[in-house]
Amino acid sequence: MPLRATLALALATTLAATAVQADDAATAQARALARDAIIVDTHIDAPGILSSSWADLGVAAPDREFDYPRAREGGLDVAFMSIYTSAREDAEGRARQSAHAQIDSVEALVHRHPDRFAILTSPGDVERLREGGRVLLPLGMENGAPLGDDIAQVQAFFDRGVRYITLAHSAANRISDSSYGVERKWNGLSPFGREVIAEMNRLGIMVDVSHVSDPAAARAIELSTVPVIASHSAFRHFTPGFERNISDALAKAIAERGGVVQVPFGTPFVNAQAAADIQAQFRARAEFDRRNAELAAAGKPVEDARAFEDAWERDHPTPSTPLSSVLDQIDYGVRLLGIDHVGIGSDFDGVDGALADGLRSVADFPNLVAGLQSRGYDEDAIRKILGGNLLRVWREVEAGAASAR
Repeated sequence: MPLRATLALALATTLAATAVQADDAATAQARALARDAIIVDTHIDAPGILSSSWADLGVAAPDREFDYPRAREGGLDVAFMSIYTSAREDAEGRARQSAHAQIDSVEALVHRHPDRFAILTSPGDVERLREGGRVLLPLGMENGAPLGDDIAQVQAFFDRGVRYITLAHSAANRISDSSYGVERKWNGLSPFGREVIAEMNRLGIMVDVSHVSDPAAARAIELSTVPVIASHSAFRHFTPGFERNISDALAKAIAERGGVVQVPFGTPFVNAQAAADIQAQFRARAEFDRRNAELAAAGKPVEDARAFEDAWERDHPTPSTPLSSVLDQIDYGVRLLGIDHVGIGSDFDGVDGALADGLRSVADFPNLVAGLQSRGYDEDAIRKILGGNLLRVWREVEAGAASAR
């Protein structure tokens, strides 16, 4: 081989080896920061699955996105367990029972593995309880339907450990209108909903405006005497017309009052095509339900709901979504609101596996850290996004309740 070619090959080999070493160093740095920082994920849907199909999440559970070994691998410290109840459960009067059953399942998991998990009810207990490598499990109620119309239930669920309440979910309830709901029952919040927010403020439960309609969110932010959160809401800037994602105006209102917007990893929220498909699906399902109601009223056989859902999923496959889509959301939020008002709420175990590439389970937080590092975020900023901002808000909500006593 001629000398010039030999030198060129040697240089290329050296450069390649240097690049690999740099990549390895960056990966190691990301993993180290993920392990050292306090990572707070405000939305993991494990409890609903535990209630319907038990798995021991204290050991490897390959069919789930959250379990203890992968949480430790990814550096996750505080995992809000989502106590989710559906509009159907609300309509059938089963929401309260379902919520209590899910809380029971989380408590059972902790009792089964007291060395690996602990229930967390105050941000002041994080350092003490996470000693020994525990993953801490605060509770967030996704959908205020279990409260019914009984204000005493806010205290009852606080006593069981609930520390945020998402006011509504996929349909209007007794508290609030939903961003998904065709019906706008209250044009925002109900009179009872306003009482609920006051009681949440009194007790120290964070008000969560993910899922609710724009007028409901605006009113909740206005009424709350302490900062509010959006526990798992991407930015509508990327998905125009998709009310489930938060508008710039509402996000700014949250930040101006000291709150935080927690960015999810789910494809339905961070991918414009997937968001458009969801909106179309809700319209199609509303029309389907209307037709079935007419058929039933006429005494005719109704169409099969499962067949409708299966056909929709077949004709609308979930688009692939890169990790950069989540990073774009975080970048946008930081530019819009400032570094103190953006966090993460993954929606693991809540979107049927429709997640951004590289963020498929709780083991993958180092990938998010590496992505943030590659975009120029320094360590202090990354720590805020990973959990510092949420813990600050939680402390302020707790302090607000203490000062009101």
